[in-house]
Amino acid sequence: MSERRERGLAKFNEVYCGDLPAPPEGAMPFFDLMLEQTFGEIWTRSELSVRDRRLVTMGVIAALGEASTFAIQARSALKNGELSPTQLREMMIHLAHYAGYPRAAGLLGEVEKVIAAFEKGG
Repeated sequence: MSERRERGLAKFNEVYCGDLPAPPEGAMPFFDLMLEQTFGEIWTRSELSVRDRRLVTMGVIAALGEASTFAIQARSALKNGELSPTQLREMMIHLAHYAGYPRAAGLLGEVEKVIAAFEKGG
């Protein structure tokens, strides 16, 4: 395994709390590239914290209206202690003003499911 992939895999597992499986190297060229570039090069930079990067990422995902991907980010932010349920709900209020109410409303149901599962210990 290359040093770049190893670094990317470690950061990927940190960012997603080990909840998302990584396919074996070579099984998915798209994933290999994302792991090495996005996680091995971008998420490992020291100028922003993981929490800062998560907030930027969540803002972009919210603007795109990608509810399932937003839920993955929300779950990981809660599990990593980067956001509390109260902060996540406040984020939704803030996002509604920048990404639009219809877009934020489409994410809110997923966010509440994630918070409910988190509060039950899941």
